[in-house]
Amino acid sequence: MSGFERLLAGRLPRLVMFDLDGTLVDSVPDLAAAVDEMLLSLGRPPAGREQVRNWVGNGARVLVRRALAGDLQHEQVADADAEHALDLFLAAYANSHGLSAIYPGVRETLKWLKQQGIEMALITNKPERFVGPLLDDLRIGRYFRWIIGGDTLPQQKPDPTALLHVLQMAGVSPGEALFVGDSRSDVLASKAAGVACVAMSYGYNHGRPIAEESPALVIDDLRELLPGCFETAAALPLPDAVQSPRSRDLIVVVPRKHWFIKSGMKILKALARWRWRA
Repeated sequence: MSGFERLLAGRLPRLVMFDLDGTLVDSVPDLAAAVDEMLLSLGRPPAGREQVRNWVGNGARVLVRRALAGDLQHEQVADADAEHALDLFLAAYANSHGLSAIYPGVRETLKWLKQQGIEMALITNKPERFVGPLLDDLRIGRYFRWIIGGDTLPQQKPDPTALLHVLQMAGVSPGEALFVGDSRSDVLASKAAGVACVAMSYGYNHGRPIAEESPALVIDDLRELLPGCFETAAALPLPDAVQSPRSRDLIVVVPRKHWFIKSGMKILKALARWRWRA
C-alpha cells in the first residue's frame, strides 16, 4: 500500500508541501564547504561534513552559531561574533551550489505529482536568496507554485505560520494536504498546522532517528508515496478540485516581504513571480 493510500484513505492530496535540505536535496557538501571557509577565515579548524550534517535544519543563523560553538547548543556564542561569522558564511555559500544533489526518487515524484495536477509548495528555513538559484541549478523550481524561504516570513519552522499561509493561499484544508520533511522542526510545524507529516529517513535530524518524533509516516524514498510506484497510479482517485496540470512554462509564485495583519497574525500579501529555466 502506498503512502498516499495509507494516509488519505485511498485518495490523493490536493496539496503537498516540501522541505528542501535533507528532504529533496543533499546540500550538506556545499553547506559544509561554506562553514569550513568561514571557520578558516576566523582562524579556527574546519568542522567537516559529518559534523555540519548534525547542525543543519534550523536556518543559516543557527548553523553558524552551532559551528562557532562546535556543538548543537550555542547559547554561549556572543551575538556580535555570530553576526560577523554569518556574513562570512553567507558570502562563502553564495559562490556555488555545485556539490548539492537531488536525492533518488525526487525528480520522478515531483513529475508524477505535477502530472496529476496536485499543487506543490516549498517551505524551507534556508535564506530566501539562496533558494531560487539552487532550485534553478537543479532544475526543479518549475514544480512549486509557492516557495517560502527562511526569511520570507518573520517565523521559521517549527512555527507553523508558513504552512498555514500556504494552506490559505491554496484554499486547501489541513486534512487535504501533506507536508514532507526530514527533521524535528518539520514534524512539529506539521503537527501544529494540523497537517500529516511524511518524514524521510535519510535526512538531517541532528543525528537522531526521525521516527522518534512520531511523524505520520517514515519512508526511505519519495516514490513510496506513489501508488504502485507508478505502475497503478492511474487507479487512485484524484481530488475533486484538481484541474488539468499546468503547462511547462509555469510561473512560480514566490511570496515576498510585504505584511498585513489578519487574525492577529502577520501574513504575506505581495507576490513576486519568477520564471524558471528548467
